[in-house]
Amino acid sequence: MPKLQPGDDAPLIIATPALRQKQQGWLKSLGNERRLSEATLEAYDRDLDQFFSFLTRHMGEVSDLGHFPQLRPADIRAFMAQRRRQGTGSRSLARGMAGIRSFVRYLEEQGLATTAPFNAIQTPKYSRSLPKPLSMEKAAQLVDPGESLAMEPWVAARDSAVMLLLYAVGLRISEALALTPSTAPLPGQDAMTITGKGGKQRRLPVLPIVQSSLQHYLSLCPFELEPDSSLFRGVRGGPLSPRIVQKTIAAMRGALGLPDSATPHALRHSFATHLLANGGDLRTIQELLGHASLSTTQAYTEVEMSELMSIYQKAHPRS
Repeated sequence: MPKLQPGDDAPLIIATPALRQKQQGWLKSLGNERRLSEATLEAYDRDLDQFFSFLTRHMGEVSDLGHFPQLRPADIRAFMAQRRRQGTGSRSLARGMAGIRSFVRYLEEQGLATTAPFNAIQTPKYSRSLPKPLSMEKAAQLVDPGESLAMEPWVAARDSAVMLLLYAVGLRISEALALTPSTAPLPGQDAMTITGKGGKQRRLPVLPIVQSSLQHYLSLCPFELEPDSSLFRGVRGGPLSPRIVQKTIAAMRGALGLPDSATPHALRHSFATHLLANGGDLRTIQELLGHASLSTTQAYTEVEMSELMSIYQKAHPRS
């Protein structure tokens, strides 16, 4: 293995070909077996590269498979301390360590490493932030095309249709913008199939107001849309980007007196919270949102309790 010279500053090579080969095999297995999204795989890939970079400096030579059986808890703590000094927060560090542990477990199954030093280290703790939904009144204002700041009617119709998909169907922004004319639920189609994270499909009910909104947008859209092309378009005709939707809602916050927490994802949070407040059960909401774990959906019950406690403290004479 090539040694690092004392004066080396930023080595270009941080892993040997053999280690890189295992890295790619691990990522491929995650994609095939656990069906993780491309974005998650890219994040895990970056996290592992950061660990390889640390090992290269820590060991004084390019990181290699032979280093992994030698790792001790002190080495893992040194890596975590370095990431902390670089400004990495607890949530990001916890995610990164989960990915590195997964890679080491992959090597352990092949007799090339042990997870023991990682198991001896406590995962960074972090406080989970609660979803911040909008009130029903504010959500209704945001999706109303009559409240739009757009100068062109077709853009106002487009924005309303996108936001209704988030609030009335519970889609992620990526799922809404992935729709095509052939997959859009038009009048008479009261359900739609969505492919979400990890390639998992779910069947969702679609309210008539959403169907009509999509039909209205299509009737005004000035571009010719092929059946399998992007449904939502930017003003120049290209696929609508999530950033444009974010900027649109940001512009509406001031006009409608919305909080800073009003974002595209807040509409999805509002969908779940309002369903729960009106008697929806957690399992059904989990299915509608496409959450792999019920614990993710349970965050909305904490939102409900937080709001109830706020009302109680303001209204109770002994509070």
